[in-house]
Amino acid sequence: MRLALFEPEIPPNTGTMLRLGACLGVPVDIIEPCGFPFSDRSFKRAGLDYVDFAEVKRHIEFAAFNAWRQAEGYRLVLVETTGTLRHIDFAYSPKDIIMLGRETSGTPPEVEAACDAVVRIPMKPGLRSLNVATAAAIVLSEALRQTGGFL
Repeated sequence: MRLALFEPEIPPNTGTMLRLGACLGVPVDIIEPCGFPFSDRSFKRAGLDYVDFAEVKRHIEFAAFNAWRQAEGYRLVLVETTGTLRHIDFAYSPKDIIMLGRETSGTPPEVEAACDAVVRIPMKPGLRSLNVATAAAIVLSEALRQTGGFL
């Protein structure tokens, strides 16, 4: 199981998700370009010293990430408000990568089309979305629960 961040824009959210990955033992893929300089300093405020324990793999662009994950046999599961399947109704696998999009605009249609599945978190009608780090924690926790991946 892995967590992927598609072109993250807000350093504290990225730091929080790196901390999440470190604490749960889940590697994190960061798909560039980022909306901020990629540096430890950018992540430290939210990630604290947990960032030092995160397993991070950087990808220069989505095409490179997608080729890598296919070669490694990973299935790509996108978390997006447009998903037709609730995240709790999806059958996760240990070879899944849970990917979240940009904070302001999500993922473009061509990236969504490259995913093996698109899931959504059910929410109260009329509300747009959750914070990306909160969404990552919700879906990653369900995926780990289903696959017995909790430490």
